[in-house]
Amino acid sequence: MSSEREPVEATVGQLKPSMNNLTITFKVLEIGEEREVSSRDTGDTHRVLDAVVGDSTGTVLVPLWDDAIETLQVGHTYTLTSGYTGLFRGNLRLNIGKYGKVNEAEQPIEEVKTDLDMSAEEHESDRPPRRDYGGDRRGGSSGGSYGGRSGGYGGDRRGGSSGGSYGGRSGGYGGDRRGSSGYGSRDSRTGRSYGRYEKK
Repeated sequence: MSSEREPVEATVGQLKPSMNNLTITFKVLEIGEEREVSSRDTGDTHRVLDAVVGDSTGTVLVPLWDDAIETLQVGHTYTLTSGYTGLFRGNLRLNIGKYGKVNEAEQPIEEVKTDLDMSAEEHESDRPPRRDYGGDRRGGSSGGSYGGRSGGYGGDRRGGSSGGSYGGRSGGYGGDRRGSSGYGSRDSRTGRSYGRYEKK
């Protein structure tokens, strides 16, 4: 437990999925276009955009949510503490998260290695394989949406199956909160749920 809580200092080129309590310094290269997403849980609307940041070892995408959008400026160098990495559609993201803090770095980064994009490589999820992200086909549920920290990829919250959700720290790959599936999908022929956590 203690080892997981110890800060991990890393460069952009050293990032990999499922790293926690990161301390990393980067320069902001680009701020993407702002968009709105709705939480599947609460229906609240959130602002989100992706920032491209980097250092002398590579670049990576950083999702910025709501008020955090105004915290980063292009051309400035920042140090992130208590950050973490995750996957969105198989691609690496560096996340500030609820407990992360971003401050101006003492020393600016002059040169950035732009020919190594850490968010371009596709990673295999360590979750059990699922047929799709579309939820219960019989129930006609939506294919899902990227719904913010607590929203996510598809899945019928009302019915039996779920493709899971992408929700950062407060979300995760979840099944139906009242139904029978955990991690996994529903067999369309038998109606049987399968996955890592199968509810009897």
